[in-house]
Amino acid sequence: MIGQAVRDHATAAGHAVDWAESLHAARDHVAVSDYALVLLDLHLPDGNGLDLLSELRRGELQMSVIILTARDQISDRIEGLNRGADDYLVKPFDLGELSARMGAVVRRMSGRVNPVLAIGAVEIDIANRSVNCVGQSVDLSSREWAVLERLASRPGAVVSKGQIEEALYAFGSEVESNTVEVYVSRLRRKIGASTVETVRGVGYRLPAS
Repeated sequence: MIGQAVRDHATAAGHAVDWAESLHAARDHVAVSDYALVLLDLHLPDGNGLDLLSELRRGELQMSVIILTARDQISDRIEGLNRGADDYLVKPFDLGELSARMGAVVRRMSGRVNPVLAIGAVEIDIANRSVNCVGQSVDLSSREWAVLERLASRPGAVVSKGQIEEALYAFGSEVESNTVEVYVSRLRRKIGASTVETVRGVGYRLPAS
């Protein structure tokens, strides 16, 4: 029930979510997708979630990891953090607190303490998942936000078309060959053509500032 509640809460907030209910399924997911964040339980049907955490860190994957577990001993927290977890949250927890911790971990991973990214007259608030342009709120669909969030996680860096497609896969319908171009075009109409730059043959990026 907790897994379903976390998935539904994250999806409702506009995140693209894959839910794996075993270590085996989780290994299959991380082998083919570049996730920004992993929410990891420790008591899984086929083993200990810490084993997956160790595998991720040995492989030098840049996925942030928050452990969600009923283990509340200090020694358990120390072990989880020493294995490479970015945060540790004990059940039962408030979904609002989980959202705040998710935002904080992703910001740290991207090297930004301030959750608001300013690009000219455009302000992108990662924590509150909102955008303002010239002081006016901009309404974005879940898919438009997914594209913008993937770009905003690495301002100034090029994000490939494939990486943006991965952010769109979890929204139900198939990602067609021109889907990324369609959503980039929609973003440009809403927040300005110069806000999303095209790097020909490579991908897209947001200006660093």
